[in-house]
Amino acid sequence: MNVRKRMASAMLMIIMMCSLCVSSVLAEDMKETENVTILFTHDMHSHMDSYKSLQKDQTVMIGGLGKLKTIADQKKEKNPATFLLDGGDFSMGTLYQTIYETDAAELTMMGRVGFDVTTFGNHEFDYRSEGLSNMLHAAVQNAKNDPDLNLPALVSANIDWEKNTSEDNLLVKQAMDDYGVTPYTIVERGGVRAGVFGVMGEDADDCAPESGLEFEDIVETSKSIVEQLEKENVDMIICLSHSGTNEDKKKSEDEILAKEVPQIDVIISGHTHSTLEDPIKCGDTYIVSGGPYCENLGELCLVQKEDGRWKLENYQLNSLDETVPGDETVAKELEQYKNKVNKEYLSEFGYAFDQVLAENEVEFTQMAQFAEEHEEDSLGNLIADSYAYAVEKAEGNDYEKVDVAIAPSGTIRDTFQKGELTVSDAFNVCSLGIGADRIPGYPLVSVYLTGAELKTVAEIDVSVSSIMTATQLYPSGLTWTYNPYRLILNRVTDVKLVTNVPYSEDKEWNEIQDDQLYRVVAGLYSAQMLGSVEDTSKGILKIVPKDKDGNAIKDFEQYIIHDQNGAEVKEWYALASYLESFEKNKEGIPQVPSYYGTYEGRKTENASKNIMDILRNPNKIAVVVYVLALAIMIILVLVVRFVICYTKKRAIRKRKED
Repeated sequence: MNVRKRMASAMLMIIMMCSLCVSSVLAEDMKETENVTILFTHDMHSHMDSYKSLQKDQTVMIGGLGKLKTIADQKKEKNPATFLLDGGDFSMGTLYQTIYETDAAELTMMGRVGFDVTTFGNHEFDYRSEGLSNMLHAAVQNAKNDPDLNLPALVSANIDWEKNTSEDNLLVKQAMDDYGVTPYTIVERGGVRAGVFGVMGEDADDCAPESGLEFEDIVETSKSIVEQLEKENVDMIICLSHSGTNEDKKKSEDEILAKEVPQIDVIISGHTHSTLEDPIKCGDTYIVSGGPYCENLGELCLVQKEDGRWKLENYQLNSLDETVPGDETVAKELEQYKNKVNKEYLSEFGYAFDQVLAENEVEFTQMAQFAEEHEEDSLGNLIADSYAYAVEKAEGNDYEKVDVAIAPSGTIRDTFQKGELTVSDAFNVCSLGIGADRIPGYPLVSVYLTGAELKTVAEIDVSVSSIMTATQLYPSGLTWTYNPYRLILNRVTDVKLVTNVPYSEDKEWNEIQDDQLYRVVAGLYSAQMLGSVEDTSKGILKIVPKDKDGNAIKDFEQYIIHDQNGAEVKEWYALASYLESFEKNKEGIPQVPSYYGTYEGRKTENASKNIMDILRNPNKIAVVVYVLALAIMIILVLVVRFVICYTKKRAIRKRKED
């Protein structure tokens, strides 16, 4: 009997071992013949429904989570080993962000369409620690209320919690813990285990001044995470990197990451809004980007090699255009959110989501080309003019003349297409930030600058924007002429004030007095950046925003512009109300004036190579440079003369000795 039992046990063990071997072979064969599909997005910026875009000279409706879900579901049905991932900045960009704190609309909808993992971008911190904490708790509550809702995993590996110990930092950490944010997660699809981690790069960190957090180096963090993931026996390692790529290889953070941490198989690269028609391949690492605003759903298909790494089988950007049907369930969910935005946010301004403000026939610059060239821009002009208009409207009988209004390119987030312009369109153009009132949207602020500082403002636009495109400035009430061949920081040759803005035929130019104070209106963030010019330029340029009595401003929130009811005047509201103010067309709809489609002379280039034009009227910076250059030349001449004299004397002495 014992012999029979032993024989039976032995036979059972042999059968089990054979089964394991067969399973192993089958699994290995499957990895060799089956591919892995990675679907990806980044920089969606709350673009959850379709929006207008200029495609091949035609305005069409593209994008949206409804179309994304349609394609994603099709891909998942074809291949069980399909992952849906996002590279951060999923929020901040449309009216849906106004219920970010209370409803977590973006994160919730990402869960409903089937995203597996996402990470933080810099804009997730736009509403500061309190805003992000509230959003994460709202998402958790949504999941509790709906058992069918699977929120995407959130991964963030390089927040330095040893340094981030303030009260606000701990508030964010608690919210992240409550949500379940981890440095990495492991997702298994179709028998493939993918280790996914998230990082935020240096430039993105610099673009998140409201986060209050310090982030560790992405390379060192990634090395540590990869080491941990290799112990988890994952089949592939994916990095959700909100860092970006750049034509300048020294600034291309994700290319540097790929070279320094070659064990990473795929980097989904966000932040720089790049659209890569082909992956960037660094060794065995693929870097992919599909463009911003949910315009495309990126698709990367890989096959595992014998050494365990992965090779490219297919790569494409699935355009979410008008040929893709939207998912009806997603459409219904978004309609509910839209109604909530109308009720809880827009009603306070007397507007509705899809309300038509104006008709437009002007061809405004598309965002892909916006601020690429240093030049006057119709959209920038329109926005700056709207600031001056809104202040006069808000202050009523207490209005004090606005001399200058300034709109920087870095705060302009979208453009206008031809056709009807809605409240939603206006908001998308100026969607950033939150005010002191904790209501979404940066408010306008009023400061005073001297005439000399206005000239510095013009110089920043001309000299600095060629290096940092976000600093290109669009003025109302101010005009300048510049010569690109002059010394950097000395390129502006003339600055004047302009009356009768917008610039009509009877406009007048006035000379600027260096010591006189002028009233300047800008967005809260822009005004704060003006105040940091001295630090940024290492003291070379200096602008000190002041109050009307000439005292330096320390807290810009104290100088926010309010209307007669005490409400903050938001940037987007200034633009929306300005559009409504235009003269009506035959259909009774305000019409964007045609002069916004023409050159108005706010910035004038005088590209003269004449030596006198290049050297005349130098500013203090140029004088210092010229003096230094002259001093160096004199020293060189003296050195040369000394060498010649010394050589001659030595030659004479040698002849005498001979």
